[in-house]
Parts: sequence; C-alpha cells; structure tokens
Amino acid sequence: MKKYLLIFLTSSFLFSQSFVNNSEEHYTKIADQLIKSSLSEMRGYDWLRDLCENIGPRLSGSEESMRAIYWAKEKFEAMGVDSVWLQPVMVPKWERGDFEEAEIMNSKKYTGRKLNVAALGGSISTSKDGLSANVVEVFSLDELKDRADEINGNFVFFNRPYNQTNVSTFRGYGEMGDQRTRGPAEAAKYGAVGAIVRSITTKYDNTPHVGTMFFPDSIDKIPAVAIGLVDADFLSSALKEEPELKVNLKLDAKNNEEVLSYNVIAQINGTLYPDELIVVGGHWDSWDKGCGAHDDGGPCIQTMEVLDIFKRFNIQPKRTIRCVLFINEENGIKGALAYADSSSNAGEKHLSAIESDRGVFTPRGFTTDADSLTISKTPKLAANFK
Repeated sequence: MKKYLLIFLTSSFLFSQSFVNNSEEHYTKIADQLIKSSLSEMRGYDWLRDLCENIGPRLSGSEESMRAIYWAKEKFEAMGVDSVWLQPVMVPKWERGDFEEAEIMNSKKYTGRKLNVAALGGSISTSKDGLSANVVEVFSLDELKDRADEINGNFVFFNRPYNQTNVSTFRGYGEMGDQRTRGPAEAAKYGAVGAIVRSITTKYDNTPHVGTMFFPDSIDKIPAVAIGLVDADFLSSALKEEPELKVNLKLDAKNNEEVLSYNVIAQINGTLYPDELIVVGGHWDSWDKGCGAHDDGGPCIQTMEVLDIFKRFNIQPKRTIRCVLFINEENGIKGALAYADSSSNAGEKHLSAIESDRGVFTPRGFTTDADSLTISKTPKLAANFK
C-alpha cells in the first residue's frame, strides 16, 4: 500500500533537484527512494509503538483520545510542516463500565456456566442483578423477521458464522456485519430484551470482537454484546439440548453527553496550485478492547509519514498535500462530517482523497471510485499525473 500511495502522490509533486523531468521513470525513481528511506529508518514503526504502548486505545471522548490528538499535533509540528491545527468536533462519549458478564441459568446441565461476552459500542446497561431471559437463535435478519412472534421478552442470539471460503476477508466481514450493526435494533423492534452477537472474526477463539451498532431514534436501545466463537458454538449446542435455558446478562455500559474533541489536520502548501488539495488520512479513534495498532493506528501513522518523508526529502508540492486524522469513526462519523462541513463552507477544492483503513498487512493495491480512463479524460484529474 505504501509504495502505491507514494507513487500516486509523487505524480503531483516536483523533486527539488529537478523541475523538468516528468517521466514515469523519474517519479518511480523518487518513489523507490522514499520507500527505501521509510523501510530502513523505521520511523513510522517507532511512532506506532509509542502510540500503542504509551497511549493505547483511543475511543472517542476518552482521555486517551485527547492525549493521542495532542501527541499527533506535536509530531506534525516537529516535522516542520507549513500548518497544523485542531478542528473542533463534538463526539459521543460511551464507556464500557466496570462489568460485563453473562451466564447460563435455568438449565439441568449448564447452570452457572459463564459466557465470554463484551458490550457492543453504544449498548445500554442492565441493573446490577442483570437481565434474565430465554434465548432465540437466528442466523439472519430475514429469519428474525420470519420468527417475529417468538422474539418478545427474549434475547436474540445472532449466530451466522463467518464465511471462510471468501478469499477477500473484507467481503466476509461485510456479509456478516449486518447482524452486529443492525441486528440489535431489528430485534428490539420485535420486543427483544437484549441481543447476543457472534463475533465477526476469521480466528476461532473465545475473544469477543466488539464494534458499533446503529439504533434509529425511533427504536429504544437494548443491551447488546458480542460473544466469543467458542462460547457461541457452546450456547448454540446447549440450546439444542435445552431450548428453555435462560441467560443472565449484566452490563455497566454508560452513554454520556457528547464532549468536545478534535480532528488533527496538517499540511504542506502547494507552490503552484496551493488552493488545490490532495488529502491523505485515516480515523484516529479506536475501540477500547485493544491498542488500535491495525485499526487504525498503523494506517494513520502511514499517512503522517507521507508528510514527514516529503519534508525530509525536500519535496516541494505543486498542490497542497494535507493529512487529516479524523476522530470518531468507530462509533459515529462526527469527525468526517465536521471536516466536510468546514471544507464546504470554505469553498475548498479537493482533487483527491486517499484513506488508509485496512491495517498494516502486506500491500495488495488500492481501490478507487473512478477508473484510469475516467481520470485520464478529466482534465483536472489528469493534471495530477503530469
């Protein structure tokens, strides 16, 4: 990903030592120099280690997210870029709380058996004694709808497994994601008291994988958790043996009022067309169950390093290159919306926007929303490649 990103970007920049050679060979040589420098000096890895070890998870509205915001601002300032600023954004402040527990009840064989769960982002709490109910297992939202008359007063257990035959892991994630993002709200429509969702992961373990879910304003929230795959399979098997067993769920989640946060923005001004912007960036927030190294720490560091390498190599951009670290992607898109509103109000002209949000794995390319023929036939876009 890094190589392709830099080749694309250098096509809109002039190397300070040469202002006349615009050949593909010339830009490829520059890109190769940047890649070798990046991989040998490992500055980005050092930054990522510092971010993850000394700050850690950066959920929107948390103290850690604010520390990370000022950390990034200081890094940009140390690079010597032309400008750095914090863009105010009001963001959700959701907290996991002190406990999240589930256990089987009302069973001849499994009463007291703990289930490994974690609250989904935005979930509400239960009482300290928890919430007990029977469990209805479904494998799709269509099945949920077909069995609507069984749902009232029960937990809905969404247990559709990940399709391991998908070569594209993101395709598999997308196929499975609706039962987490939309499932709890759909279950609530039919009177469910809570939702249990099979974790979205290719790895067979018992670690719950959290994420956000969406509730329209017209639907009251219900407690919702992710469950580890081992326990998901256990619960499914136990329900076949004893359909009348119950689960007790205890959550201490808190939905607080929105709080002030910031997007972090830095840029190197263009020499010929400063009003034409090329944006690179990613989302700066991360879920609280991990350090956010892949989602989205590494990719954000990658985009920060673009500005750093250009400064170190004294690359002078024809057009302004801007790095934006967006806050609040995981449980909302308030950062992106704030940036869009501000940019629109200012009448800014964006020629391209490059987002990195697929982890720090072996690069396989990138996707765009326009093909090369479309780009070559569009004068303003084609100018980026000359």
